[in-house]
Amino acid sequence: LTFWGKFLRRYWIDEIPQFYNLIIGNISLVGPRALSEHYFSIYPKDIQYLRSKIKPGLIPPYYADMPKSFDEIIVSEKKYIKSKIKNPLKTDLAYFTKSVYNILIKGARSS
Repeated sequence: LTFWGKFLRRYWIDEIPQFYNLIIGNISLVGPRALSEHYFSIYPKDIQYLRSKIKPGLIPPYYADMPKSFDEIIVSEKKYIKSKIKNPLKTDLAYFTKSVYNILIKGARSS
C-alpha cells in the first residue's frame, strides 16, 4: 500500500464513493459488502443466493461479530441475512450499534 493509500484508508476517504451510493439508494447502511465476481464465486451457493436477496451495505455485519476466518465470515453473513429478512429494521439497528461500538471503541478495522 502506498503512503496515499494508507492515508485514504486511515481517514475513510476511500469510502466517499460508497457514501454516494448510500445516498442514491444503491446500497443500504448495513449489509454484506459488494464482492467481485471472483470472491462471490468462492462463497457457498446457499450464501450466494441469500446475498442476492438483499442490497449490499456500507457497514458489513462482520464488524458486529468480529469473525477471524473466512468460514466465520460466512456464518456471520448468513446469520445477518436471515435475521434481516425476518426483521430488517431491528436487525440493522442492532448490527449498526454493535458495529459502531466495535469500530470507534474497540478500534476494529478491515484488513
